Amino acid sequence: MKTALTIAGSDSCGGAGIQADIKTMTMNGVYAMSAITALTAQNTTGVTGIMEVTPDFLASQLDAVFTDIYPDAVKTGMVASSDLIRVIAEKIRQYNAKNIVVDPVMVATSGAKLISDDAIGTLKSELLPLADVITPNIPEAEVLSGMSIRNEEDMVNAAREINGRFGCSVLCKGGHQINDANDLLYRNGDYVWFKGKRIDNPNTHGTGCTLSSAIAANLAKGEDLDNAVRNAKDYISGALAAMLDLGNGSGPLCHNYSIL
Repeated sequence: MKTALTIAGSDSCGGAGIQADIKTMTMNGVYAMSAITALTAQNTTGVTGIMEVTPDFLASQLDAVFTDIYPDAVKTGMVASSDLIRVIAEKIRQYNAKNIVVDPVMVATSGAKLISDDAIGTLKSELLPLADVITPNIPEAEVLSGMSIRNEEDMVNAAREINGRFGCSVLCKGGHQINDANDLLYRNGDYVWFKGKRIDNPNTHGTGCTLSSAIAANLAKGEDLDNAVRNAKDYISGALAAMLDLGNGSGPLCHNYSIL
């Protein structure tokens, strides 16, 4: 069985973060492992507490995984501090990790910034150049490119700029009223659109985590990047279309829809 590692925070309500990643990787046919960057107290209505792990403990988790069950792909999610980002980058280099998918979680859908400017700088300098593909949403792509994105052409230009700066493939996710369900994959001077059907479901907690984890799982299984993105989008569409409705806020996806 192929294996995948998620490096991210824990979501106590199970809709995003480590829990969503493990569910997604399992449902996409790989053995899932984790290194936890932070514990959060959160539910569908918001986050009420965060407790980060120490850099040394994150390093120990990563050593434990890489020295025993080597992952065929690695996905990173929200990492809020520069010190933790540096540890991740160091271990990726040390163990020559492959199929690196970085979800550069910096800006919430609401537009609120989730990590400090210092951590964003470290993400840019240390982690993004190691990625095979990154999966920014529109606000994150604006931060990484330094450009404003208002339409399809802007998405292409921003993705080109990000690709040129960091050398990684870029899956610029639609949404924010721009190509709502259509995502742009840009790499090596070329790009392709992945069209999606908009699903009228307000419960979208964890969609970014789920998409990046599904891409990592497919890369772990040996799919090329185009097929990995295509399969991941199909999976997330199914999880949304199942119309799970839990909690008092923006609820989670139905990650196990295919076995119900």
